[in-house]
Amino acid sequence: MDTSGLSELDQRIAGCRACPRLVDWREEVARTKRAAFADWTYWGRPVPGFGPPDARLLIIGLAPAAHGGNRTGRMFTGDRSGDVLYQALYDVGLASQPTAVSADDGLELHGVRITSPVHCAPPANKPTPTERDTCRSWLVQELGLLRPTLRAVVVLGAFGWQAALPAFAEAGWAVPRPRPAFTHGGHVTLDVPDGPGLHLFGCFHVSQRNTFTGRLTPEMLRDVLRTAAAAAGLPGTQGPRRKEGERPGPTGIRCSDGPVSGNRTVRPRHARRR
Repeated sequence: MDTSGLSELDQRIAGCRACPRLVDWREEVARTKRAAFADWTYWGRPVPGFGPPDARLLIIGLAPAAHGGNRTGRMFTGDRSGDVLYQALYDVGLASQPTAVSADDGLELHGVRITSPVHCAPPANKPTPTERDTCRSWLVQELGLLRPTLRAVVVLGAFGWQAALPAFAEAGWAVPRPRPAFTHGGHVTLDVPDGPGLHLFGCFHVSQRNTFTGRLTPEMLRDVLRTAAAAAGLPGTQGPRRKEGERPGPTGIRCSDGPVSGNRTVRPRHARRR
């Protein structure tokens, strides 16, 4: 299939400067850095989606983390929320490895793409409604390019759910009225006149607040991902690759409904350690 449209979209997203507050914040964070990452050259730009252009399953987060995706240039890469998400994707057979530390770490997703309704890291992890609405056109365009193969979507958290529903409507799917409320494990089918329906699933966000408190456990996350992958027609999803009784490593933290995310690079010269 022709992948140039999505590649071009990723590059355009990475060059966006539409929201002054977000531009100032992401670039200030990239300049000042966190002490633990003083030897990194931060990405410091909008973070585009990550995953194959023919994905059958899409995961929608909230926004990149200031010292995660804003540092590494890839969705959910380099932060605790990503540790939880990628471990779960690996456990069910949708990722090539359980960790995501940099954009050149070799990670590949199998039939899955990850994106967010806001592509810049926001102050206090809270984009404003205006920033969310300004960024919506990028998600609408991404959905349109994925539409030939896309069959299921997992939305992480209530903010992402509320931001994504208008984007689905603009991209051509029929969103029920009244709009369905966000619930963990909730499932809605969005119809489209000229193709198969889209299975939409809700899942608590993989934020530290949710994972540390046990509001979202690894098994809860794996269950949603398995169900969504099956609805998308993805083969090979499976149970966890470690025994349930084993103590989880640092990437097996329990998961939350908060704003953090991360993305992938657009060009080979992604953010990296010096």
